Amino acid sequence: MLPVAARLRTADDFRVVARRGVRVARETLVVHALAKPGPPSRAGFVVSKAVGNAVTRNRVKRQLRHLVAAELGGGVRPVASSVDVVVRALPSAASGRLREDFASAWAGAMRKLAAA
Repeated sequence: MLPVAARLRTADDFRVVARRGVRVARETLVVHALAKPGPPSRAGFVVSKAVGNAVTRNRVKRQLRHLVAAELGGGVRPVASSVDVVVRALPSAASGRLREDFASAWAGAMRKLAAA
């Protein structure tokens, strides 16, 4: 579970990250990331009804929260600086390879942020 301080909460926060940040897309999801000056790193999730019914959407959100928490909270490859991240699940997230796509998209987003 992500602590309250590690969550994007307002529509403006989501909008800023999606418009100004780097974008990396995969088959099942899109990761938007924006470097920021100070801690804490924060994450938000967008899982629309196109993904499936409420049970399916909640399952996808739980999986994404778990994956992001591992990256932000000192996982195997913790984030070097503070970032805001929005993870948008695509309809294929319900039946696709979410873990592999997330790892690939996360690494790509962090590379793009480092290069910018």
